[in-house]
Amino acid sequence: MSHVPSITLNNGVEIPQFGFGVFQIGPDQTVDAVRIAFEAGYRHIDTAQGYRNEEGVGQAVRESGLSRDEVFVTTKLANGRQGYDEAMTAFDESLQRLGLDHVDLFLIHWPQPGKDLYVETWKAFEKIASDGRARSIGVSNFQIPHLERLAAETGTVPAVNQIELHPMLPQADLRAYHREHGIATEAWSPIGQGGDLLRDDRLVGLGEKYGKSPAQIVLRWHVQLGNIVFPKSVTPSRIRENIDVFDVELSDDDMATIAELDSGTRLGPDPDRFG
Repeated sequence: MSHVPSITLNNGVEIPQFGFGVFQIGPDQTVDAVRIAFEAGYRHIDTAQGYRNEEGVGQAVRESGLSRDEVFVTTKLANGRQGYDEAMTAFDESLQRLGLDHVDLFLIHWPQPGKDLYVETWKAFEKIASDGRARSIGVSNFQIPHLERLAAETGTVPAVNQIELHPMLPQADLRAYHREHGIATEAWSPIGQGGDLLRDDRLVGLGEKYGKSPAQIVLRWHVQLGNIVFPKSVTPSRIRENIDVFDVELSDDDMATIAELDSGTRLGPDPDRFG
């Protein structure tokens, strides 16, 4: 079983740096996938209201035999539920679906600046955190101007910002802003949805050098950058393989080689326009 390090968030809560994502895992597959992840050593599960599989995550947590404080559970607010009252109600519904009395991290899934509700929504998140029902609160897909507005208009700095981040889109400026302001960086789509990225000769060569797959090389790159990462899979062998990245250390030269893959390629929506 891999030993996963933890990162201390800006409110003192510890989060496992390596977790398991359940995006696009069907409700009927979620319980088994999370169970296999627990068996492989994962203790951090990342879901969302929009993924429609919170029930399966909660069931897997309850059936795992692990104590609640051994498992870090994240969920995210659905895009149609922004606004103070809506966010409060939606959070109650998440806890009910999960079958838990609290989550470890609750995120605004997208800023949706065109709707101009994320500051009001964040105030609901502050209330949820102050009540102890979410141990930490954060955001996802926020750009620097969105983060600066939260800082100017509220009293709470997000614990994390979960963003699209992979070698083709390393988000150096946003990660630097996070470091400066005590915000942890979480990476979604950490291996760039696989495909062409993982066939790149440079990653293939590094995989051969270290005895790892190209995907493992990219996941190790995230770990060494200090990112919190949670690849997803429903294939048991892949679930086990993904977390097996803590027995190698990429050299500075090899980290620089991976940096050459930066093409500014965004695979998901533009946060300034989405919603």
